[in-house]
Amino acid sequence: MSGRSYTEEYRVEAVKLAKEIGAKKAAVELGMPEGTLSGWICAAKRGEIDLGKGQQTPQSGMTLAAELKAARDKIKEIEKDNARLRKENEFLEEATRFFAQSRKK
Repeated sequence: MSGRSYTEEYRVEAVKLAKEIGAKKAAVELGMPEGTLSGWICAAKRGEIDLGKGQQTPQSGMTLAAELKAARDKIKEIEKDNARLRKENEFLEEATRFFAQSRKK
């Protein structure tokens, strides 16, 4: 079955089935390699496959929380950089005005 393409919806349903009856049984029932299904289960735990509302595991929930914290930290860093650049820009504008006035004299 190598080269077979699966839709996102199929992956979600396969992972849900594996949670209910076990990965090995689900793989046999779906007629797919157990390794493929195991990979999807791991991806769901990391939060890479959205299982829908109420389907987060503690592992994927922690991953999403960690991603959110990293995103917030990055936003703070960007805002700090933006404020610094605005100040530098204001300084350069003032310097430009100063030198423009001194050339007129």
